[in-house]
Amino acid sequence: MKPRIYTIAFSKVYPMYYQKAEKKGRTKEEVDTVTSWLTGYDEKGLRTQIEKNVDLETFYAEAPQMNPNAHKIMGVVCGIRVENIEDPLMQKIRWLDKLVDELARGKPMEKILRS
Repeated sequence: MKPRIYTIAFSKVYPMYYQKAEKKGRTKEEVDTVTSWLTGYDEKGLRTQIEKNVDLETFYAEAPQMNPNAHKIMGVVCGIRVENIEDPLMQKIRWLDKLVDELARGKPMEKILRS
């Protein structure tokens, strides 16, 4: 049985990402930037996925191009080291969580994007 998180609509999670960032003085556009960096979705593609109300599993399955530097995302999310997550889909979900956490913590964008 797959984890319940896979069936949650991305359109439900996405507002939580940018609310978390905005509370810390970051913008929705910055959340879009880190989301696009990770998944390869452009603005139109991201909006389409939100409007289609796809679940997280579909959102990541249909991602145009996962960033080749995503493996450089390291650290702890929900008490779990993201680099040690064995399930590829769960790792992608936690990667985006980690990027949004870093954004909310005020980390510079060039460091978040592993440039």
